[in-house]
Amino acid sequence: MTPGWVTGALSRRCPGAQVAEVAAGPVADGTNRRGRLDLTYSSGSGPPAVFVKLHGRMLHRLALVALGALSTEARLAEADVHLPIEHPEPYAGGVEARTLRTVVVTDDVTTSGGRPNDATRPLSVGEVAAGLAGLAALHGAYWQKRLAPNLAFLGPWRLGTRWAPVSVASLARGFTLLRRRGLGRRLPAGLTPLHLDKQFRASAALAATGAQTVLHGDPHPGNTYALPAGGTGFYDWQLARTGHWSHDVGYFLISSLGPDDRTAHQEQLLAGYLDALARAGGEPPPWAAAWDRYRASPAFGLATWVHTLAGGRFQAADVCVATIERFAAAYSELGTHRSPVAGPAARRLLP
Repeated sequence: MTPGWVTGALSRRCPGAQVAEVAAGPVADGTNRRGRLDLTYSSGSGPPAVFVKLHGRMLHRLALVALGALSTEARLAEADVHLPIEHPEPYAGGVEARTLRTVVVTDDVTTSGGRPNDATRPLSVGEVAAGLAGLAALHGAYWQKRLAPNLAFLGPWRLGTRWAPVSVASLARGFTLLRRRGLGRRLPAGLTPLHLDKQFRASAALAATGAQTVLHGDPHPGNTYALPAGGTGFYDWQLARTGHWSHDVGYFLISSLGPDDRTAHQEQLLAGYLDALARAGGEPPPWAAAWDRYRASPAFGLATWVHTLAGGRFQAADVCVATIERFAAAYSELGTHRSPVAGPAARRLLP
C-alpha cells in the first residue's frame, strides 16, 4: 500500500490529492484481510484515513467463489453508485480473476464518529428500527426495477444440489462443535444437518420468488455500525444480491436482537419496516403474507452461521455461537419448518 497506489485509489473522488505517507493500523484476518490506513498528503486534500479490504486466504477465496460472491463488493465499489442507505462511501475496487484477488477501498466510518457494532452483543430495539428503516429505503429504491448496466452483475443467490454433500458435512461438523461446547440443546429439537441443508437451499430459492429488489445480503450486527446521531449503517457488501425483502429483514432483525427483545418487539419492528417500505416506493404485502415470509427466514441464518463456525477462521467462535443461539431460538419459536410459504417439501423436513 504505497502512497502512489493509495493516490490512484482516491483519484476518482479526490482529484488532485497526492498521498505522501501511509501508516497501516492493525490488520484483521477473517473471511478477508482488512484494516485502516492513516494518510498524510503532500498536496490537495482527502480523507485522513481509509479502510482497505483485501482477499483472504485461498480457502476463503474458494468458498466465496462457490457462493458466487468473490468479486461482488469490488464490482459494487467500481459501479460508482450511491446506495440510499447509510454505508461507507467507496473510493475504488478491483478484481484480478486469475489469482482470485480483490481489493476495496472505502471511507473509514470511525473518522466521522461511527462505531462498529460488536456481534457478540445484541443491538438495541432502537438501533434495529433504524437499520430496518435504512433497508426499507434501499429496497424501495430498487423495487421491481430493471437494474442499470453498472449493477447488472447483481443477481439472486442460487444454492443448487451440487455442493449439498459438502454442505451437509460442514453442518455436521458445526453441530459437533456446538455439542462439544455444551450447546447441543440450543439447537432446534429434531433438526439434523441433512434437514438444515435442505432448508438452507430452499431458503435461497424462496428469496428469489416474489417482488425482487437489491439486498445487502449479509446484514448481521457485525456488519453494522452506530452513527453519532443514533442511526445504523451497513458495511461489508460482499454478499449483495437481488432477492426478496424478507431475506434482509429476517436476517438482520433476528441476528441483531436478543431472544427476549425479539419476541417482544418483532411484530412492531416488522410493521415499521413495511410502513417505511411503502414510503420508499415499495409495495408491501398484506400483514399475514409478510409474517409468513418472516417466519421462514431463520433457517437461512441458522445454516449460514453453523457453516461459519465449522469453517473455523471466517469469524471468531464467540461471534458464531452468539449468532447461532439467536437464530436457533427464532427457528424454534416461530415454527420455521412449518412456515406455509416454505412449500410442502420444506414443511416435511422435520419429523
